[in-house]
Amino acid sequence: MSRAEVIMSVAVVVLIAMAAFFAMAETSLTRTNRVKALSLAEDKRRGAHALLKLVAHPEQFLNPVLLLVLLCHLVAATLVAVVSERQFGAWGVIVAPAVEVVVIFVAAEAVPKTFAVQRPETAALLVAPLISFIVRFPPLRLIARGLIGLSNVIVPGKGLKEGPFVSEEELLAMADVAVEEDVIEREERQLIHSIIEFGDTLVREVMIPRPDMVAVEARASISDVMEVVMSAGYSRIPAYELGIDDIAGVVYAKDLMRAVHDERGEEPVRNIVRPARFVPETKRVAELMPEMQKEKAHMAIVVDEYGGTAGLVTLEDLIEELVGEIVDEYDVEEPPVEPLPNGDVRVNARIPIDELNDLLDVELPAGDYDTVGGFIFHLLGHVPTEGETVDYYGHRLRAEKVQGRRIGRVLISKLAPAAEES
Repeated sequence: MSRAEVIMSVAVVVLIAMAAFFAMAETSLTRTNRVKALSLAEDKRRGAHALLKLVAHPEQFLNPVLLLVLLCHLVAATLVAVVSERQFGAWGVIVAPAVEVVVIFVAAEAVPKTFAVQRPETAALLVAPLISFIVRFPPLRLIARGLIGLSNVIVPGKGLKEGPFVSEEELLAMADVAVEEDVIEREERQLIHSIIEFGDTLVREVMIPRPDMVAVEARASISDVMEVVMSAGYSRIPAYELGIDDIAGVVYAKDLMRAVHDERGEEPVRNIVRPARFVPETKRVAELMPEMQKEKAHMAIVVDEYGGTAGLVTLEDLIEELVGEIVDEYDVEEPPVEPLPNGDVRVNARIPIDELNDLLDVELPAGDYDTVGGFIFHLLGHVPTEGETVDYYGHRLRAEKVQGRRIGRVLISKLAPAAEES
């Protein structure tokens, strides 16, 4: 074997090793998201800062790395063909490609990529500094951009764009998988789901509806209002002038106590009301919460599109949307969902449809209503009498408690297959 052939053989080995390195870089970097890179950087892992810069802009490293992998394979194949032809003639040219495919597949593809899949963090931190240096090499970037431009001319496209690489659905799925693999607790998964859903929740979905509001007339005496506040157990309640749609302000219990102490109990409560905050019922709770925190407001009056009072919302209502129900130690409240021994479920008619679907794994449809009570109104088309039932795709909903024109409690039963068919 001549000196030139020895040099070419050594070059083939080097090229296959380089191809393996770039293949490992491609797999490990594309499998590492920005959140993971941030975590590694916070842990001060070596190479984490270079990794963070790469995964923040994957379009800047992916095409150059793919180009280098292809270049290594083609040059190695050419050199192998030349050496084989000189050493073994025509048979060498025939046999060499088959041997080379096996060697490249095993040494330059399967082994490095499998390692990158099994240990993505280790591989990504290992390759990041060198890849970060290589992709900044001007000639390589120029050639890669030129070839991508040529491909866009042949097949028109807009290329890679920056944007959200992980959707909400993917985040929720990742949380579910993390629970199954014991990476996070089930309570943490529930909190992740609540946080993501929090951004899409409207004020009308969490507010205390108008019929459940405790409000007082502004002309009522301070002493009378003090009795209402003490019996209701609230620290603040709205006061109205001509009607519930004419909210004059909010009365604070501490202001009432101070006024009673100053012997002003016979004065109208309008003298001590504080300004009320008004918000539309279509406002998102994710926007309202920071506003209320900034203004140190604990209550807001919710108005509908016609300016009438739709209900009220408190800061506690918004927090409960994230962490679940908050009940005072001396409060006695009915549970929103009560499983029964026979498999039926008793629920509060105000529970949202989507929340019930998640809890019971049912598929009650969404519509121009938000609650289970609204769903029953929609199906029946009239105000139900106490005990009236309605069936919907394998489930029977019974208006177990009706107060006036409002449904209080609903009993949900799963129908037997025969009853469902009939």
